[in-house]
Amino acid sequence: MRSFARRGPAAVAGAVVLAAGLAACSGGSPAKRTAASPSSGAPSASPSAAVNPLTGTRAGVGKPVLAVKIENTRAAMPQVGVSAADLVYVEQVEGGETRLMALFSSHLPARVGPVRSARISDLHLLPQFGRPAFAFSGVQGKMKKHVKAAPVYDVSEDAGPKGYSRSSAKPAPYNLYGDPRDLLKRAPNAQPSKDVGFRFGPAPEGGKPTSSFTARWPAARMGFTWSAKQKRWLASWGGTPDRAAEGGVLGGATIVVQYAETTRSRFHDFLGSYTPLIHTTGTGRATVLRDGRAYDARWSRPSENAGTTFTTATGAPMTFASGQVWVVLVNDGKPYMP
Repeated sequence: MRSFARRGPAAVAGAVVLAAGLAACSGGSPAKRTAASPSSGAPSASPSAAVNPLTGTRAGVGKPVLAVKIENTRAAMPQVGVSAADLVYVEQVEGGETRLMALFSSHLPARVGPVRSARISDLHLLPQFGRPAFAFSGVQGKMKKHVKAAPVYDVSEDAGPKGYSRSSAKPAPYNLYGDPRDLLKRAPNAQPSKDVGFRFGPAPEGGKPTSSFTARWPAARMGFTWSAKQKRWLASWGGTPDRAAEGGVLGGATIVVQYAETTRSRFHDFLGSYTPLIHTTGTGRATVLRDGRAYDARWSRPSENAGTTFTTATGAPMTFASGQVWVVLVNDGKPYMP
């Protein structure tokens, strides 16, 4: 899952075992997910060392990354701390619902949550960030060995209670919150994000004027509406504003709707519903929303250790607006129900 080129033979062997194990437990073909080459038009220049590779701003440069799994159903709302994230992923889980994985480095809110359990797709996404701290609550039993072998620092509630607290305002399991500062203290060697392929700058030519976009899953839908006043896309959930507990509405300067093949993994929840596996290596199409316009784009990620690059229809770099980025992962085709 990550590069061990500078390590010894034992580490290389461990990496091979981990990658093979993830491929096997995911129920998909590793060749299909990792053999694809980047687009010939993919950006090749690295971002400046003085710029946060997740946001294109100077905030958070050199600071460790904390990834947190967060509930994304009505019972969890309003969510806490998400507005402070550098990058937010929206992932499909069992039953056609979605869950967030928010990454923090620039700003650490006092609390974040509700914190929920990890999924196999998280372990396929996280290697591109180096070795971040990973906060979650619970994991399917057969996945525990894969979490242990993954290139993350496990700061889950399962691994220890420090940094977590329960709220009396909501019922379990929607009442667990994390303190990012305390969680990062449990992972003193957590790494800053490396280059993940994002490029920031003035908008490319083209794009279609767009005021709103709706992403759909079998049991959920999220909308994003352009606010010229706030210069960002305001999120909605189920047709109503997706409000932050701190005030205002969640959303980002750039929304990336990444179409990725979604299949059944070998894992399932306690009800017997199979966990979707989102294939985020290879190539595919995307819709990028920025500055009130929608751009047809292509994404490319040649391996799990590599970042994801985005290009326009002409092969030019698909630049993002500086600020919070949302990557909304939807099935490439009809909404997928395992």
